[in-house]
Amino acid sequence: MDPQAEPSLTAPAAPPANGLETEFGALYAAHAPAIYYLALRLLGDPARAEDATHDVFLRAWRKFGEFRGDASARTWLYRIALNHCRNLRQRWYERTRLPEPGESFWDQAPAPDASPLRVLELKELGARIQRALDALPSEYRELLLLVADEQLSYREVAELTQQTVDAVRGKLHRARRAFVAAFAQTA
Repeated sequence: MDPQAEPSLTAPAAPPANGLETEFGALYAAHAPAIYYLALRLLGDPARAEDATHDVFLRAWRKFGEFRGDASARTWLYRIALNHCRNLRQRWYERTRLPEPGESFWDQAPAPDASPLRVLELKELGARIQRALDALPSEYRELLLLVADEQLSYREVAELTQQTVDAVRGKLHRARRAFVAAFAQTA
């Protein structure tokens, strides 16, 4: 089976049953890494991103019987993930808590064949990119992540964000300019 191929989905008439468990398992296998990466970039913490990914798929499982198929399963899952991550960021606790010292995403184990200098450069670059993304308004950050990292089309992003394609293009242009300015300030 092609790993890039999206599992076919039909809207079931009853709650998820055995056949749908297999179908949902394929959906999870196909999209969990991308959902995790999106959550990681939006939340900035591997543990929170992992929890958010599980929450997204739990919500998707509960609503799987209501999936109409108007959008692709990928778009549907990204919509759930974006809404969930927004909700997590808006909670009072998340806005006011100080980050705990510990291993960040960029401090995790590097590739075994990478030189120490290259590993250090990649960690520093990753940290600069994350700081620049964190400095952006959430709408800009989401647009950049969906187009650049997740490689969604403008049409798919417009569907997800409930905007027109032209609005997405304009905001994405402004988001790129804001990212360049924020990235330059991290040097």
